[in-house]
Amino acid sequence: MLQSRFFRNSLKIIAVLLIIFLTTKVSFLLNPIISMIKILALPFMLAGFFYYMFRPLVNYLTRRKVNRSAAILLLYFVLAGFITLLAILVWPLLRTQVQNLMNNIPQLVSGFQIQLNQLQDSRFFSMLGPNETDWTQNLTKYLDSSITYVTNYLSNSVSAFTNFLFVISTVPFILYYMLKEGGKLSKAVLKVTPRAYRKDVKEALSDMDGALSGYIVGRVIITSLLALMMYIGFLFIGLPYSLLLAVVSLFFNLIPYIGQFLGAIPCLIVGFIDSPTTAIWVLVIILVAQQIEGNLLAPHIYGKRLDVHPLTTVVLVLVGGDLLGIVGILAALPIYLVAKIIVVLLYRLFLAEKVEEFVE
Repeated sequence: MLQSRFFRNSLKIIAVLLIIFLTTKVSFLLNPIISMIKILALPFMLAGFFYYMFRPLVNYLTRRKVNRSAAILLLYFVLAGFITLLAILVWPLLRTQVQNLMNNIPQLVSGFQIQLNQLQDSRFFSMLGPNETDWTQNLTKYLDSSITYVTNYLSNSVSAFTNFLFVISTVPFILYYMLKEGGKLSKAVLKVTPRAYRKDVKEALSDMDGALSGYIVGRVIITSLLALMMYIGFLFIGLPYSLLLAVVSLFFNLIPYIGQFLGAIPCLIVGFIDSPTTAIWVLVIILVAQQIEGNLLAPHIYGKRLDVHPLTTVVLVLVGGDLLGIVGILAALPIYLVAKIIVVLLYRLFLAEKVEEFVE
C-alpha cells in the first residue's frame, strides 16, 4: 500500500488537513501575530505602492551618479514642496467645496426630491401610472439614508483618524528603506533557492516586479488623466463641487471596472439636483472621458501586461472587499497578478511533466 501513488497522495492530503485542524486549536497563539499583521498591512501596502511609483525616479537619479540615499531624500524634498504647493493652491478650494457640501446636505436632498417630483409629473412618466412612480420616494429615502450614514461615519471616525496618523508617520520610513534596499530582496530570495530552480525563480521574480510596476504606475496615470478630463468637463458645464467630485472619482477609479460606476454616481446625483439637463451633460462627459481612457490611454499605458478578464476582476474586488474592506479592494488585483505568476511557476516546475504523463 505504501508504494501506491493514490495511498501516498491520500496521506499527504490527510496530513495537510490535520495541520489545518491543529492550527485552529492553537489559534490563541496566532492571534498576536494576526493582529500585528493587520496593523502593519496598510503601511507596508502603501509603502509598496509608492515604491513602484518613485523607484523609476530614484533609479534615474542613481544612474546620474547621485548617491541613492541622497536621491531618496531629494525626492522627499521635492514631494514636500509639491504637497505644500497643492495645499496653497488646491486645498482652499477643495476645503470650501467640502464645507459647502456638508452644510447644504438638507437642501441637496430637498432639491433631489423636487427634481424627482418634476420628473414624475412629466408626460412620459405620467403615462406609467401612479403606482409605477413610487420609486421616486424610495430613491429619495435611500439617498437620505446613505448621506446620513456617510456623515455619521465621518463624524465618528476618531479611531480611523488615529490610524491615519499612524500610517502617515510610518510610511515614509518604510518607503525609505524599500527604495534603498528593495533591489536586494530578489538577490536574497535567489540565494536560498536551489541552483536547479534559480533561473526559473529569477524569471518569475522579474515577471512579478514588472506586473506590479506596470499595474500600479499605469493605474495612477490613467485615473489621474481620467479625473483631469472629468474636472475640465465639469468646469465647462458649471457643475457645482466640480473639484470635489473629480477627486472623489479619482479615488473610486483606482478600483478596476466597478470604480467607474461608483465614481459616476455622486457626479450624476449632483448634476441631477442642479437640473436633469445638467445630469445628461455630466453623463456625456463621463462616458466620453471613459471611452478616451479605455480605447486610447489604457492600451498604450498597460499594453498586454494586464491580461485579466473583467469578470475575474469583479470577483476579485468583491472577495477582497468582503475580507479586508477598502484595503482588500485595492490590493485584490495586484495580489492576484503575483499569485498567478507563482502558481504558473510551481505548475511548470513540479506538475507539468506529471500532467503530461497522466494525459498520455
